[in-house]
Order: sequence, then structure tokens, then C-alpha cells
Amino acid sequence: MTSSLDAPDRRGVPRDRAFFGHPLGLMTLFTTELWERFSYYGMRAILLYYLTDAVADGGLGIASATGAALVAIYGTSVYLLSVVGGWLADRVLGARRSTLYGGIVIAAGHVALTVPNVQASYLGIALVAIGTGLLKPNVSTMVGELYRRGDVRRDSAFSIFYMGINIGSLAAPLLVGAARAWGGYHAGFAVAAVGMGVALAFFVAGRRLLGGAGDDVPHPLQPQDRPALLRTGLAVIGGIALAVAVAWWRSGEMGVTTFIDTMSLLAFAAPVAYFVVMFRSPHVTDRERSRLKAYVPLFVGAMLFWMIFEQAASTMAAYAADRTELSVFGMTISPELFQSVNPASIVLLAPVFAWLWVRLDDRPPTAVKFAIGLSLAGVSFLVLAGAAAAAGDGRSPAWVLALVYVIQTVGELFLSPVGLAATTLLAPAAFRSQAMALWFLAPAAGNAITAQLITATEGVDEAAFFGGTGAVAVVAGLALLGLAPWVTRHIREGAEDVDEVELTH
Repeated sequence: MTSSLDAPDRRGVPRDRAFFGHPLGLMTLFTTELWERFSYYGMRAILLYYLTDAVADGGLGIASATGAALVAIYGTSVYLLSVVGGWLADRVLGARRSTLYGGIVIAAGHVALTVPNVQASYLGIALVAIGTGLLKPNVSTMVGELYRRGDVRRDSAFSIFYMGINIGSLAAPLLVGAARAWGGYHAGFAVAAVGMGVALAFFVAGRRLLGGAGDDVPHPLQPQDRPALLRTGLAVIGGIALAVAVAWWRSGEMGVTTFIDTMSLLAFAAPVAYFVVMFRSPHVTDRERSRLKAYVPLFVGAMLFWMIFEQAASTMAAYAADRTELSVFGMTISPELFQSVNPASIVLLAPVFAWLWVRLDDRPPTAVKFAIGLSLAGVSFLVLAGAAAAAGDGRSPAWVLALVYVIQTVGELFLSPVGLAATTLLAPAAFRSQAMALWFLAPAAGNAITAQLITATEGVDEAAFFGGTGAVAVVAGLALLGLAPWVTRHIREGAEDVDEVELTH
């Protein structure tokens, strides 16, 4: 007899357990995201080195601090553009088509990066950012659509999905780094382009397994929506123009600093605007508003977590190259290799956490998980600060930086897959994909904080930088732990049925 969890719903989404106890559609999304992340993290692993390396050695010759800030603000740009991807999915295209078109744009960007030309490089970086913004929130949304709201497998599914992300992220620095060592930066970018092509092939071939997940447009545009859409578009254009003007006034010239400040202002303003729109929307019910209240402190905690975690491609990449011993057991390793430590740890630990959440019946509550994850991120930077102070003007042992990545990984598993699942659970129905875009605005704001910190603390030693940042994160984690009962209460008050109440404990 087919259980209620296995039976298809009215959209025909499969509820079978053929993929590690989950629907086969999860396999399609798992594989697509694996290869898409391979392409993205492969490009990101060498991006700082490409920007800052000498022109004679194939790089663009940008100053180190400026390059690190640009990499951070590039991360901001990627996640800011997820707002556009979420809106298009909710109002125009649906999640599946948004994912497909985003993948095509990403592939074009990686191809452009293979061309040894400065203009082609900047075009490629821009295309990857645009395509990732279109694709990233909507793959995760489709994972959520494979499960009913009361399905206890939801957190486990996102942990498995997250493992796929990190298998791709593990292989990317190794293979792209090897290609860079063999044929230069553009050879590395070519490997990333192949990865995105494979992702597209799996997504198209596996469409039938999704059972219609992502095909619906949750809140399609209507003719009467055009005046409001025009007003919103003008407001967005006005907001961007204001951000540019403020950044230009602050820096006194139109250059790299203006771009960094503009994107930072937009990253801070976008989530505030999103929360205001959702709280005020007539399409959001009182129950959904209760859940949104609970989501606000979770979002702030996530933002501070990503402020630390996303420095893997900026300050930590620089520390790997300049302040870390690269000789291990008599062998010289490449600095990008350290960016594989996190995904390797995820691959090993994600199944453990997926089993643990099921075994513990999804306890502890979501807010407590967030508090633990944020605190661990802070602790990782305190460890790195201590190592930098102990090394003085020398280099830290390789195992120190590896340990920092492992600590961050444990924190990530407490926060990131749980946050994805919480977003699909707490999002108002009319803002399903846009709420997932809101989740990705947390790393956008976190990256923006990092970019501002890098520019504001240029010349400050690493021990002070990492120590101060880590201390702030630990204090914020403890504050979130104190708010956990309030968050849980509001989630319970916004629950739609008895099964959902049980999920909040």
C-alpha cells in the first residue's frame, strides 16, 4: 500500500523513496547542483590569484587588498542577483525554466573566461554572476517542492542536496588548480566551463523525474499588476542611482571603490526592502507574518555567519598563499587546495548530520542550530587569529588553516542546510522563490561587510582582523541563543497544521 508521503500530490510531484529514501527528482537536482557548483567554485578558487597576479604571469595586476575586496563584492553581486532570479521564477518563468536559462548564461560566462582578453574576462565574470543569480535560488526551491510541509525528510533532503554541492566544490579546486598549473588561468576556466555543460545536460535529461516541480508560476503577473510593476521598477532604478551617488560622493571618484561601496549599500538595503514588502503584502496571511518575524533574527545570524565563511575566497585565500606553509611532507601544495578542505569535510560529515537530524527528530530547534553554527564560525577566526599572532612575520603550519576550515564546516552544517529548509518552510506562499532569494541575500550582505572591512582595515595585521571579526560572531551567536525561545514560539504560532507544529518542537 502506498503511504501518504509516497502518493503524488495534485502537481504530480513524485513522493517515492528510490534515491536514498527520497524522490528521484532529488537525484536530478543533486546532480545538476553538483556540476554547477563545480563550475562556480572552480572559477572562484583561482579568481583572486587571477585578479592580483602580475600581467606578465597571466593575471590582471590588481593590488592585493583591492583584489580581495573585489572578490568579496563579486560574491555580493552573485547573491544580490538572486533577487532577480527569485522574482522571475515567482512571477514570470517558474523555478524550472529560470534554472535552465540561468545555466545557459553561466555556461556562456565560463566560455568567455577562457578567452585571454581583459574585456572578455570581465564579461565572463558578469555573466557567471547573472546566471548564478537566476539559477541558485530556484534549484533549492524545487528541492522544497518535492516534499509536503509536514514531511520529516525535508532537513535530511537538504543535507543530501548540500552534499552534492560540496562534492562539486571538492573536485573543483583540485582539477581547476591542476589545469591552471598546466596551462594557465584560462585553462582553469575552461575546466569550469565543461562542468557547467555537464550540469545543463543532467538537468535537461532529468526533467521527467521532477514530476512538475518548478513548472508552476506561483504568483503570475496580471495586466492589473503593470502599474505597480512600473512603480517598483522605477523605485529600484532610483535606489541604484542613489547608491551610486552616495558611493561616488564618499570616494570622490568613479572607480573600483565606488563600485564596492555601491554594491555594499544595495546589499544592505535589499533584504530590508524585501522584509518590508513581504510584511506589508496583502497576499501574506497573519500566520505567515508570524513565521516572518521568526525568520528575521535567523537572517541576521546567517548574514554574520557568511561574513566569515565567504572569506574563503578572499582573506583566507590570501592567507593561504602568503602566510601558510605550503610544504607538507616534503611536497609543495597549491594555495587553492585549501578551498577543498571545506567540501571534503562536508562530504564526510553531511550524511552524519542528515542521519542525526532524523534520529533526533529534527532537534534542537532551528534557532539553536543557527546559534551554534554562528558561534563556531566565530571560534574558527579566533583560532586563526591566534595562529597568525604566534607566527609573527613567519608562516603558520598548513594544518592550522585546514583546522579552521573544518571548524567552519561543522558550523555550516548546523546552519546552512537547516536554513535552506527553514526558508522553504517559513516562506509565504506568494513569495516562495523570492523568499529563497532573500535567504541568498544573507551571504550578499555578509560579503559586503567583508569588502568594507577589508578596505577599512588595510594595513591592520591578520591577528587583529581575524580576532575582532571572530569575537563579534561569537557574541552574536550567544545573543541568538538567548532569542531561540522567542523564535520557536513565533514559528509555532505560524504553523499551518498539527504536523508542522510537531516540527518546531
